[in-house]
This record gives sequence, C-alpha cells and structure tokens, in this order.
Amino acid sequence: MGRASRAQAQENRKRIVETASRLFREQGTHVSVADLMKAVGLTHGGFYKQFTSKEALIDEATTHAFDELAERHTAALEQHTGQPDAVQQALIDAYLSVEHRDNPADGCPVAALAGDMAREPGNHEAHRVYAEGVSDFADRLATDDQDGITRLCTMFGALLLARATKGSPLSEEILTAARAALTATTARSGT
Repeated sequence: MGRASRAQAQENRKRIVETASRLFREQGTHVSVADLMKAVGLTHGGFYKQFTSKEALIDEATTHAFDELAERHTAALEQHTGQPDAVQQALIDAYLSVEHRDNPADGCPVAALAGDMAREPGNHEAHRVYAEGVSDFADRLATDDQDGITRLCTMFGALLLARATKGSPLSEEILTAARAALTATTARSGT
C-alpha cells in the first residue's frame, strides 16, 4: 500500500484528534494509543507519523473539545440574539439534561476532563487550554447578579453527581434541582 498523500495525512490527523477528543471525554486520557487508533480505523504505527507523543495528542484533543464547546455557545447566542436570559437558560438546560449526562463523549470537556487534568502536571498545554476553557465558560455564564464561576461550579457538580448516580432516581433529581436553582437565579437577576 502506498504512502498517504498530504491531504489524506491531514484528514487522518483530523480524524484522530476528533476521535481522541470524544474518547478522552468518555473514558479519560488513559485510553491507549492502540485502542484509539483501532477506533479511528488506522494502524498503531500511523499514530507516530502524526504526533510526537500521546501528550501532544492530549493537548490537541483538549483544544478541539473546547473549540466545540465554544461553537455550541456561539450557536446558542445566534439562536437567541438579543435575549441574554434565553441564552443562559438554553445553556443551563442543555448542560443539566439527561442527554448530556448520558453522553459524555459529546459533552462538556470541563466535566469530562476534570479528573484527568487534576492528575496532570500543570505545565502541559492541555492543562493551560483546560484552565482557559473553564474561565471562558464561566465568563459566558456570568450574569449581573451572579458570577459565572459559581454557576459553572453548580452545573459541573450537579452533572458529575448525576453521572455518578445514574440509574437511580437521585440522578434526575439532582439535574432537576440544579436547573431549578440556576433558573431561579437567572430569573431574579433579570438577565
């Protein structure tokens, strides 16, 4: 089989990053290179033609996950132009939904990657991207009356608890209670 063209190599890299981003959010960054490449449909050896190390891929996949999050936020803003309260409510409802709880691979990297980032040394690019992404997300959640960090912590904590108690009635109760608390805060702030 001949060598991949430059365009094919770029497409392969893109597929690896997208797949890694999903797998890391779903299973953690401990996913092996062999399992990742199998999921992509490429050989293990092909990985090292694209990346110098697994850490380099984690850096790029983390960036990709936060780029997706920013795109979703931008779409919410466009859908609710001139209605900041509707944007806030859409973000809260989507984040604290059963669908988000059940699909971490397509979900928020803040919740999905927190444990991995806590164990990683702070000098990796992924750690910097993660911290920046958390800050940006918190900024989007801020209202006139409540800082975004408090709101993000409430959403993040509720999502993690809901995932940890999935299968019990408590899981959906946690999502509902957090949504109600944040919705009441949004309504009181008049945003």
